[in-house]
Amino acid sequence: MQLEPDHTAVVIVDMQNGFCHPDGSLYAPGSEAVIEPITDLLERARGAGSQVIFTRDVHPPEQFDDAHYYDEFEQWGEHVLEGSWEAEIVDELTVADGDHVVEKHTYDAFYNTELEGWLNARNIDDLVICGTLANVCVLHTGGSAGLRDFRPIMLEDCIGAIEDDHREYALDHAAWLFGEVEPSENLEFA
Repeated sequence: MQLEPDHTAVVIVDMQNGFCHPDGSLYAPGSEAVIEPITDLLERARGAGSQVIFTRDVHPPEQFDDAHYYDEFEQWGEHVLEGSWEAEIVDELTVADGDHVVEKHTYDAFYNTELEGWLNARNIDDLVICGTLANVCVLHTGGSAGLRDFRPIMLEDCIGAIEDDHREYALDHAAWLFGEVEPSENLEFA
């Protein structure tokens, strides 16, 4: 699969200490396992001149105090609190000058963020999506991208999950409904 670097962004979803580091409150070994392939992908994408976007799931401690129904702390416990070590991107994935960081407060990186406008202002059409968790933030961000007429390309070997069947479900759903699924080795930025 050949991608035009000027019209492509790599979106790295929530590769944060809280999810990817053994000391994180929502640590999933499958999330830590994709750090290396994402590092390789970043090197190739940056070398070709593609945009790189990191999302960070960040929650103010009081975010869900007045929630009627939607309360991630009830589902997952307190996690990636604003200003905490857990909310930081893992050390192995360095945010470089020129990379864009999107702070989000839900599973979807487009919901109540500047992401869509930022991409449109740069004429980005194709989104290479990787990160964690497959069936949560990665799936919701990819689906939201497709609904906004971006081309979501989900990288099967660069997406972390709590369990393998979660990743399989998310990738099957993405391929069936809104995007494409590829191994990272099939991508060429040229």
